Amino acid sequence: MTRDEVDQFISRYVAMWHEPDPEVRRQMVIGLWAEDAENHTSRYSIRGHDEIIPRVTRAHEEWVASKGFQFRPAGNTDWRHNVIKFFWEMLPQGGGPIEGRGLDIFITRDDGRIGALYQFNEPL
Repeated sequence: MTRDEVDQFISRYVAMWHEPDPEVRRQMVIGLWAEDAENHTSRYSIRGHDEIIPRVTRAHEEWVASKGFQFRPAGNTDWRHNVIKFFWEMLPQGGGPIEGRGLDIFITRDDGRIGALYQFNEPL
């Protein structure tokens, strides 16, 4: 991957969480995640589009639509071969203090889609 490809990937990934249209958001998940992709957090491990789409929808509804937060890159995004390290922040859409922070580790497939995502929440 090149820097431009990684930047485009991260832009698409962040946009997915903000997308208000459910069908567009679903298509974004399908474009970003392999059909049998895994998503691991401290609370759960899920697999495949049938579990990832509802997970993204729940997060959008809770954090973006209901509570008015936005997600943004926090810097230090880096990659080696098919592994991407991405730090993110969650803050109010109108500005204000950072309310959440995390690290996502992506394992991408040869086609550039996510094969596995390991998410870690970071202390503020």
